[in-house]
Amino acid sequence: MKKSYIVGLLVLTTALALYTKRGDIFLSIVPKGMQANLQSDKIQDLGDGLHVALCGAGGPMPSVRRSGPCVAVVAAGKLFLVDTGSNGIRNLGRMGFAPGSISGVFLSHFHSDHIDGLGEVATLRWANGSHETPLKVYGPEGVADVVAGFNLAYGQDKVYRNDHHGNAVTPLSGAGMVAVSAPLPADGELITLYQQDGLTVEMLAVDHFPISPAVAYRFSYAGRSALISGDTSKSANIERFAEGIDLLVHEALSPTLLQAMSQGASNAGSTNMAQIFHDVLDYHASPIEAAETARDANVGHLLYYHVVPPLDQPGAEAAWLDGVDEYFSEFTLGQDGTEVSLPANSSSIEIKNNGL
Repeated sequence: MKKSYIVGLLVLTTALALYTKRGDIFLSIVPKGMQANLQSDKIQDLGDGLHVALCGAGGPMPSVRRSGPCVAVVAAGKLFLVDTGSNGIRNLGRMGFAPGSISGVFLSHFHSDHIDGLGEVATLRWANGSHETPLKVYGPEGVADVVAGFNLAYGQDKVYRNDHHGNAVTPLSGAGMVAVSAPLPADGELITLYQQDGLTVEMLAVDHFPISPAVAYRFSYAGRSALISGDTSKSANIERFAEGIDLLVHEALSPTLLQAMSQGASNAGSTNMAQIFHDVLDYHASPIEAAETARDANVGHLLYYHVVPPLDQPGAEAAWLDGVDEYFSEFTLGQDGTEVSLPANSSSIEIKNNGL
């Protein structure tokens, strides 16, 4: 009894000593932690294949687990983003990807929630990688205006950072972005925007009327394929070009939940919000419609993103997914940090992580 008392006292004393020195202990491990972080290579660790990760799985409304729309794609040793919604670039860091390794950005359309992080993406990519050439931003016609606007807005920032850090760290030649645009494809048409090292990225039109242009992107590499929808209602064009692909990353909005929110806003006297919740119903796919597309296109797996509305309350996810598995069973409801790997030249589909 006495021995156990002494042991307990020693443990308590040690714990108190460690607690009082917690700041010093933390500072002592920071250099090793930073070294390990900077020496890690998430892209290399993923291995050869086509890899898709959600740096933002939500839409324009704030959510605990789903930031603004942002999809990371890794293939041929390179990292690309499709759209740059709020907080996406910070989530990317939390997921182990270095901002300096971003090779390009593809924009699906120019709604604010899909582009509002673009300036930060370009800045962090530049400063973290000491790049000497600007970030390439691909998209349909109109992307040049978006890029020019962000370049103008960040024009003073690049001067400040160069004055502070110098050309070795922040060369002015690498600041900002350059647009690479193509005309909106006709229905039934694909336009190749990128083709290098075995990776092909093709653009196709989607139906987000009255928003135009609006496009999806199909990535093909090492016998694997993924299509990222952008914002769209149910689209025969997506079904056509998703035929037999490994992974369909598709947006979805729950009409049932939005109608309930619209009614609540109306009851509260907020006619503006009630109208917005009603209006968005006609240019997004429902979870069941996305499942129908996945089924009819015979895709390997369906990953939901641009999940609207937020699903942070108990029961919300069940309501959002209600009926989906009657149409398609191989699906994942994405959240920030969800990762899907498609190893090269195989049929394997690996859900490596389903959330930060």
